Formats: sequence, C-alpha cells, structure tokens
Amino acid sequence: MRRYPLYIFDLDGTLYRGDEAIPHAADTVRRLVEEGSAVRYFTNNSGQTREFFARKLQTMGFPCEPGMVYSTATGVAALCRERGVDRVFCVGEPGLVQTLREAAVEVVNADAKGRVWPCGEASAVVVGICRSFTYALLDAALQCLLKGASYWATNTDATYPLEGGRLEPGAGSLVAAVSTCAGRGPDLVVGKPSPWIVRQILEETGVAPQDALLVGDRPETDLACGRTLGCPTCLVLTGVTRQAPPDQAFCEDLRGLLDPTLR
Repeated sequence: MRRYPLYIFDLDGTLYRGDEAIPHAADTVRRLVEEGSAVRYFTNNSGQTREFFARKLQTMGFPCEPGMVYSTATGVAALCRERGVDRVFCVGEPGLVQTLREAAVEVVNADAKGRVWPCGEASAVVVGICRSFTYALLDAALQCLLKGASYWATNTDATYPLEGGRLEPGAGSLVAAVSTCAGRGPDLVVGKPSPWIVRQILEETGVAPQDALLVGDRPETDLACGRTLGCPTCLVLTGVTRQAPPDQAFCEDLRGLLDPTLR
C-alpha cells in the first residue's frame, strides 16, 4: 500500500481492544512515523480526556501526545465554541464533563467530580456514553428537549469492542433511549460517520483529503466519514467487522499498511 502523509486511526478495535493492544499495531504505527508520516487518533468514545487516551496509547507503545488525539468530547467542546453555547445538560462520563469545562462550557447537571445528575436546564443536551445512566437522567434530558434545547449526540455506535472478542453497549444505545422518548433524533451527531471532526483534523494538519488515509474497523462509521470528504480508507479486520464489503481496501491487521502489494 502506498505511504500517505497523514494516517487517521480509529482506536477501539483498530489499535486496541479494551486494555489490550492489538498485535503488531504499535509497531506498525511507529514505523509509519519513523518514515515521516503524520499520525492522528480519532475515537468516537466521549468518556475520557485527551490526556487519558494519550497515556493509554503511550503505555501500549504508540507514539502519541495529547494534541494528536481527537475524540467526540473534544468535538463537542469545539462545537460549543463555534456556536456560542456555554451551558449544556450532559448525559455522559466525567471525561466529557472535564473536556467541556476546560473549554469554558458549564455543565449544569454535573458535580465537582464530573458526575452527572438529573437536574438543571440548558440550551443544549449532549448525549454520549454514560455508565451511570438512569431513568431520572433520561427524564431530565427529555424535559430540557421539550423546552427547546438543541440535541447533540457524541456518536451512535451501538457497541464497543472489548478484550476476548466481547462487546459492551455503546453510546448509540443511550441516544436511542433519548430519541425514543423525545420523538426525534439528534440535531447533530458529532462523531463518525459525521465528517465534522475529520475535516477539523485536515484543516489543522494542512493535509489534503486525498493524502490522508482513514483506518478503522467499521465501514459504516470509521470509513464513511473519510469517504464523505474524499479520503482513501482502509478497513482492518481486528475489531467489529470480520469481512470486508466489496471494493473496500482492507487488511487482516495493521501490518498490511506496510505491504506495498496491497491495494
């Protein structure tokens, strides 16, 4: 496969599963960086901060600094800045709350530790992964929406891959709950397959779409956002998807990116 100036990697299922690095992934990414390519990491996971993901990747042997990581939490924070929103109701984890607070966005229903509660009103409701999700939190989000708040989803992934081939419910399952009672879907989905954050990465790195390879394990999300912008894509069969769709470039694991015969 040809070398690209920029590689944009998904995390879960592409570089690691849970707390286990996928074999050969770190070695491959290091090799690409050593040969002069830029690397960025883009995860739909909104539950942690950039610093958390950077430490996790570094521990597994991947070259990474916090500024190389893009998540749907950082995407929501950028969206708030762009649209002048400074108060949100959050269905999410402490990592999302911290990311928003660092961007000077008030999370009206979070305590000092970033834990969310069913209280407060805001002009936007943000829904992401939330392992403390309750009926009361669902009801409070609904009340905000019924009063006219905007509705933003971090992503609509149904599941996340874990160690040993296991799956856990993803943010999409919580978005479905909120959408069902609200009678409408999100006004905007920040993460993949939306191209919003990939466009941000391209602008910040100064790389043209045709020179950035999107690598992920889900054609309908990881790769769809790249295709929308005209980026080439590569499916890796180490996560959720185990068989490539017709005409989709793929490799069994990331070593395929170093194979000059792969198309």
